[in-house]
Amino acid sequence: MKVCIVAEGCYPYMVGGVSGWINSMIQSFPNIEFIVLAIVANRSMRGKFKYELPDNLTEVYEVYLEDYEWETGVRYRDVHLNQEEYRQMRNMILNQDTDWNVIFDLFHDKIRSVNDFLMGKDFFHIVRECYEMKYANIIFSDFLWTMRSIYLPLMLVLKMDVPEADLYHCVATGYAGVLGSMAKHFHGSSLLISEHGIYTREREEEIIKAEWVRGIYKNMWIEQFKKMSLLAYRQADMVTSLYEHAKKLQIELGCPPEKIQVTPNGINTERLADIPQKTEDEQQWVNAGAVLRVTPIKDVKTMIQAFAFAKKQVPQLKLWIMGPTDEDQTYADECFELVKTLELDDVVFTGRIDVKDYLGKMDFTLLTSISEGQPLTILESFAAHRPVIATDVGNCRELIYGNQDEFGEAGILTHIMNLEEIAGAMVELAMNDAVRMAMGEAGYRRVMAFYRIEQMKDVYKKIYRKFSDQHQKAWTEEPFRI
Repeated sequence: MKVCIVAEGCYPYMVGGVSGWINSMIQSFPNIEFIVLAIVANRSMRGKFKYELPDNLTEVYEVYLEDYEWETGVRYRDVHLNQEEYRQMRNMILNQDTDWNVIFDLFHDKIRSVNDFLMGKDFFHIVRECYEMKYANIIFSDFLWTMRSIYLPLMLVLKMDVPEADLYHCVATGYAGVLGSMAKHFHGSSLLISEHGIYTREREEEIIKAEWVRGIYKNMWIEQFKKMSLLAYRQADMVTSLYEHAKKLQIELGCPPEKIQVTPNGINTERLADIPQKTEDEQQWVNAGAVLRVTPIKDVKTMIQAFAFAKKQVPQLKLWIMGPTDEDQTYADECFELVKTLELDDVVFTGRIDVKDYLGKMDFTLLTSISEGQPLTILESFAAHRPVIATDVGNCRELIYGNQDEFGEAGILTHIMNLEEIAGAMVELAMNDAVRMAMGEAGYRRVMAFYRIEQMKDVYKKIYRKFSDQHQKAWTEEPFRI
């Protein structure tokens, strides 16, 4: 069986989180041939992989969301939509019930240039109808250009010639879900969606906070993401979610409940079983570690500010921020400057690391994110017998406090962006060795009981075998060979 992983903005260009999960999945099934369909911003990312690709990953295909400048420059004649094509395009733009198969065929067979279509008469007339029905109180020229910017990335995705596979495994809805749905249409393949964060909710949070889009246009972007996710949910043969609350959100966003299977993440606990601990010289410090990408969604600034408050009460406290800083260089520079402004001497930015080299030297870890799914970094901390301070997002509450198990509290939960709470939690763990150790052991027992990679692999093996049988592909445990 050939499995195509469809990913947006992560593997193999970014490390950690979803990227790490994808890499782990491919390595867990050496008997399966994988290809990757990777959605990235533009061609500047081409081939800039951060992972050494596993032997059973045979090809990486790239889709660019900002690719209009790379078109040939040849002008095509204006595309004239037939009645049904016009109707379905209109339904899509008006967020009405749409036959997406008509849309897929249109972009595959008829539309040669996305630029020309967006500048053409049919798109103009549809947008004009939408404007008159819903948005006549704003300036039409602004509305028209906003609609072109909204639909440009979607249409570039729709123009993609999707490589053939038996199963398309999308790790998000959104543009990845559109590609998976389109592949199912053209190749008669199966579609599996494994959401780590709820894509629509994450994009909604980003748009609300974004300064580049204002007023009513925020709603238009949010509706676009909702529409793409709904398509993916409806077309999927199966949808997995990491925890029960995520399942409820998927249902609210239109996913049929019968398609959803709760499938928690799993990590390689053995990899963290025997890791380096503090040296005698390092015992003078209480180390707080944060394994993350230095990006706004991780809210590193709040973490730094909270550390500054905690440091005043616990002078021996030291903060280790461990992870890449090049994903959003502007934000990373702002974090560096904040450390200087606060005159903090004991904040260390390590850059990209192997987590097993550092976790054992930490006394506890931190996660101050404004959005998460089921963070692998928390599971890794637990595997290293380390408690976690985390914001109350995603599945962090269940990981730290448990879900009707008897292991006890494995850390402290705080509210988003609450400096006082986060600083107070850091002081509490820094000053109480016994509590810290007890919480670390609770986390270790929890991860060993529910979140081992062997458990996750068993679940996905059943899922993959089910789809393999459906496509009448022989299942073997022998490693894939080209």
